[in-house]
Amino acid sequence: MSVGILLLSHPGIGPAVLAAAQRALGGLPLAAGAFEVPWESDPEALLADASAAMRRVDGGDGVLLLTDLYGASPARLAAKLVHLGTAARRVSGLSLPMLLRVMNYPEQTLEELARTAAAGARNGVVADDA
Repeated sequence: MSVGILLLSHPGIGPAVLAAAQRALGGLPLAAGAFEVPWESDPEALLADASAAMRRVDGGDGVLLLTDLYGASPARLAAKLVHLGTAARRVSGLSLPMLLRVMNYPEQTLEELARTAAAGARNGVVADDA
């Protein structure tokens, strides 16, 4: 059993980040998918489709929902998904460093992966003199 990963994002973001992670790692150790939320959409209208996407990646230990922008439609949709019965956690601020960090710890629990995702995003931002 394992945690599944579902990226909820505005169009073009989630699939691109997921593809980059697959390329960088040569494959993904956790089941993962991307669900795009069209601009100006009603999260309530997308709930059934998003729930189905979440069930497709659930490896039995819950689903980590990674959203691109806190407060936007994908994050609001994720907030609804966490109340549907499948164990889920939402982390906003989706980035490639976040996803790569998560994929490097496939043995972690859902709670641990949520913390790992947040740390990966924070630690992936570096300001240097270059």
